[in-house]
Amino acid sequence: MAWDFSTDPEFQKKLDWVEQFCRDEVEPLGYLFPHAVRLPDPHVRALVKDLQQQVKDQDLWAIFLDEELGGPGYGQLKLGLLNEILGRYPAAPQLFGAAAPDTGNMEMLAAHGTEEQKKRWLEPLINQEMFSAYSMTEPQGGSDPNLFKTHALRDGDEWVISGEKWFTSAGRVADILFVMCTNGMFVVPRDTPGVEIMPEPRNHNHIIYNDVRVPLDHLLGPENGAKVLAQRRLGGGRIHHAMRTIAQCKLAFDMMCERALSRESHGKIIGEHQMVQEKIAESYASINMLRLYVLETAWKIDNSSTQETRTDIAAVKFTMAKVLREVSFNALHILGSLGTTDLTPIQEMYAAAPTMGLADGVDEVHIATVARRVLKEYTPHDGYWPTEYIPAKREEAWEKFKPRFDANPDLLKVAEGYRDYLAKRR
Repeated sequence: MAWDFSTDPEFQKKLDWVEQFCRDEVEPLGYLFPHAVRLPDPHVRALVKDLQQQVKDQDLWAIFLDEELGGPGYGQLKLGLLNEILGRYPAAPQLFGAAAPDTGNMEMLAAHGTEEQKKRWLEPLINQEMFSAYSMTEPQGGSDPNLFKTHALRDGDEWVISGEKWFTSAGRVADILFVMCTNGMFVVPRDTPGVEIMPEPRNHNHIIYNDVRVPLDHLLGPENGAKVLAQRRLGGGRIHHAMRTIAQCKLAFDMMCERALSRESHGKIIGEHQMVQEKIAESYASINMLRLYVLETAWKIDNSSTQETRTDIAAVKFTMAKVLREVSFNALHILGSLGTTDLTPIQEMYAAAPTMGLADGVDEVHIATVARRVLKEYTPHDGYWPTEYIPAKREEAWEKFKPRFDANPDLLKVAEGYRDYLAKRR
């Protein structure tokens, strides 16, 4: 049997180091300097560089990339185990060189970029000398590429991009924008004339591209290949979101259990009340089921590809939002009035749960995708009755046993006796 639910001892040492490092160094930094990686202050920059060098010394920098692209090449399963820790600390992904939206954009560049494009954009992104954003969804079409209108026209030695993008996360602070057009994926420097970033929303930006001109070599991958690039990017992004969601669920669960043992109600600690116990037990089971499913999906990706694992990636995607919503609500409820404030992470976590059901494609689309792909593996039955129709199964069994009954009349008598018994029961 090849089944194994243990972690390689050497890699467990890495995980132990990451957990200690995040608790001792990353968490305090995040409370004092929430956006430390992007802050220009030289004192903060020096602090960040020192921490990042410690990560690099552990061979944990840019953990999502293959070895030849500047990362350690751990694969998705090990990345899942690491993200179970990193996802608990908001500052951790950037300090480990593994923060979205840069991660997905780097994967696209690594897979589809020319050597010149990798030199110009991939290397600086890996080294955090620049930052990027992904400009995909549109006001009128959401995340459905069949409804997109943003288009690039070739004019001499330039592309002219015109259109409107909605919810470009971190677009305002990005150096380059990966713009998905109806006829290709383009890299657009944010300060290019014609790039107009609207005042709202502040963090997930509404951007208008007014005849934005970029050189021909700013097309990433083949012309008309945007959908292929986007699927590669989003497939990896969805499983990474799920990995970090487990960490958030565990954080909510830890807070829930601590509170259940710390507060009293009606003469006993609230953890002794059955309704609180129910929330704890259901949350525990939900988190562990999600965790095992995410790790299994990561293992499948490592042993095949994101394309071949699309069904499981889609199922993980809509499951993680549901589990985060349920667990964070249970934690909020058990914390009581404190859970409704911004004095703990719970309120932000619960508010983020609906977003997780929308980001990288709405859950309903993924649910439909899973159903369609699963149903392709089945065929309709003939006639009125399904395959598991018991009377038909019993007739088949009689036919199968007929040679044995002919050779052993006593066995036939036993079978007939049981058949008669069943007939009388009706």
